[in-house]
Amino acid sequence: MAGYGRFPLLYAQNLKAQGYRIFCAAIREETDPAVAEVVDDCRWLRLGQLGKLIDAFRDAGVGEAVMAGKVHKTRIYQLRPDMRAVRLMARAPDHKDDTLLGAVADELERNGIRLVSSIAHAGELLPGPGPLTRRAPNGEERGDIDFGWDLAKAVAGLDVGQSMVIKNRAVMAVEAIEGTDAAIARGGELGGGGGVTVVKVAKPSQDVRFDVPTVGTDTIRAMAAVGASCLALEAGMTLVLDRAELVAEADAAGIAIVMEKGTQGAAEEGPQ
Repeated sequence: MAGYGRFPLLYAQNLKAQGYRIFCAAIREETDPAVAEVVDDCRWLRLGQLGKLIDAFRDAGVGEAVMAGKVHKTRIYQLRPDMRAVRLMARAPDHKDDTLLGAVADELERNGIRLVSSIAHAGELLPGPGPLTRRAPNGEERGDIDFGWDLAKAVAGLDVGQSMVIKNRAVMAVEAIEGTDAAIARGGELGGGGGVTVVKVAKPSQDVRFDVPTVGTDTIRAMAAVGASCLALEAGMTLVLDRAELVAEADAAGIAIVMEKGTQGAAEEGPQ
């Protein structure tokens, strides 16, 4: 199931290199058309067409599925769900990301389609601990990382957002529905004069079947635009897309990127 961004395309390329045959359910409002050129078969669906999604998987003989790429949260409030999706949403106790995605996973399972880990075949897209850039965080940035890490974890655990912008051990911005890059822009402006640190974490009990933290060159460009100086990510739980280009742009902008060892495990499903 392909959503927005580069991850579905890179993931499909990884799977293809490993010899898998790939059927793709692509979201018209989100998916890059280039994905269709990599996979063996592609069915285009609109967001909210849960019944057609299940029928497409059944027709293709799919027994296991993976969610790759995000769906912009604002689209959830614009979708026109089919009756199957309407019934699912009506049964949900709330409309938090994990609640709705978990309900979709359960519905797929009831129809013989198991949703598995979206990082199972991620390979080099999932870096381990340590700095990625030439420059490691300096003392001031390290202090902001240490200050913001547990706060970011707590906010992520409330399913609000997974990123936080810190300066001088004070919170400039917390990511909400607008997404990471918009939170960086807001936090950088409030920080005034640059020098902010961005911390992005997984939820304390991240379900890696969906919603895995992801960064790409757009994140670095958003940071460079406001003079942000450091990005801290959770090692083994954050997908880093187009890594060579991303690191080159960060080095050019003087941004330090470090993969921090996580403090808590994820709720993981599927093969590893």
